[in-house]
Amino acid sequence: MGSAADNGSIMRTQSGAVAPEAEVAAFLEEHGEIETVEFFITDANGIQRGKRVPAAKAQRAARDGIYLQRSIFATDIWSGDVEESGLLFELGDPDTPCFMVPGSLRPVPWLERPTAQALLHMVDDEGRPFYGDPREVLIRVTERYRAEGLHPVVATEVEFNLCAARASSDAAPEPPVASPGGQPLAATQMFGISELEELDAFFHEVERACSEQGIPNDTLIAEHGPAQYEINLGHVRDPVLAADYTVLLKRVIKGVAFKHGMEATFMAKPYGEHSGNGFHVHMSVCDDAGHNIFASEDPEVDGPLRWAIGGVVANMADSMAILAPNLNSYRRFVPGSFAPLTPVWGHDNRTLAVRVPRSNAANARLEHRVAGADANPYLVVAAVLAGAHDGLRHRLDPGPPIDGNAYEQDHTPLPNVWAQALDRLEASAHIAEYFGTDYQSLYSTCKRQELNAFARYVTPLEYSAYLRNV
Repeated sequence: MGSAADNGSIMRTQSGAVAPEAEVAAFLEEHGEIETVEFFITDANGIQRGKRVPAAKAQRAARDGIYLQRSIFATDIWSGDVEESGLLFELGDPDTPCFMVPGSLRPVPWLERPTAQALLHMVDDEGRPFYGDPREVLIRVTERYRAEGLHPVVATEVEFNLCAARASSDAAPEPPVASPGGQPLAATQMFGISELEELDAFFHEVERACSEQGIPNDTLIAEHGPAQYEINLGHVRDPVLAADYTVLLKRVIKGVAFKHGMEATFMAKPYGEHSGNGFHVHMSVCDDAGHNIFASEDPEVDGPLRWAIGGVVANMADSMAILAPNLNSYRRFVPGSFAPLTPVWGHDNRTLAVRVPRSNAANARLEHRVAGADANPYLVVAAVLAGAHDGLRHRLDPGPPIDGNAYEQDHTPLPNVWAQALDRLEASAHIAEYFGTDYQSLYSTCKRQELNAFARYVTPLEYSAYLRNV
């Protein structure tokens, strides 16, 4: 993680980037088969929203922008308007320009129709980045490091389940069948090779799509749950780029799964009795010379790695509503599930919230293990970096490392109820400082609407338990 290499980045920074319309023209000249281009932005729930444009008009769209309503950042998980956000009727829900992220134009190889895609970012009336864009939240946090001559190096790991295609959106998931006449993949052997071979056609197409889109996919493993897998991405020196790659990887997995007659889910806990899906973030920090500032003979005793861990641990509870953004997210946090329950750290120990993996001193890093795969990658990486930056700035001491099984030890728990996590986020001076008070309010308002919707819903299990029996 100490390397400054960025594994063949597909996104370029604004400085030195070619004009968007020139980039589109060059891309379409190279890929003459492209018929349409998808321009999209990612909302707080991780949902891509945007427009399809005929290839012949894509150059103009890149030059003039794609217009979307600001209220796309003020919707709940069902795409319902959040009127209390202040982004709808108060402003007349105006169109707002979104511009292509330089270097993000890439083919979409899993679609039958020749298609390309590009990321967008939104600007406000003054041409400044719009505060409600989660990608912009991460950019602002990253700029704090760069102002100090520091460059976070980030890699992510994403877990997911493959499921059989369902007849309706509210149907329970079922494991897919690997081959015609085969058995459902109801149990997966941890690190099992045959589990990968049974779905080789799917994984081969995922790998090929990642290659065509420049996504630095690395290790693929089978996990504990039914048809559960994990894909690791290579480390990059630009945290925004690392989050971009994660967003695009999830889109690849979902798209290729659909093509193969399956569904891919990043739901935190799709099966109540099996392990949930996590989203782990590895980070170190380089200086301008490319030196890993976490590196030392004993980096955990004193110095930047220890301080960064101290900040991450100290601010973890305030960030919980971002790391676990949905009602289902909290079903992951049960003893023995490898989902951490307390804000503690230690050496190579997967029962902890922050793990220091085995490595040589030059590659010293921390691994943040709390977030679910259902969380927004931009916001999760922003939360991890914000905590680490706070620790570096104030030289926060995380306390002694924890040994043994953290589930059996007495430590202050993280918020394990959605409402409690939102209370912490709303009252947090740390979130206000790093995410901005406007975004803090916007995010919590949208999530409160979702929470209230679930509070009004009576579940079938309640009818079964109470309707006749009480």
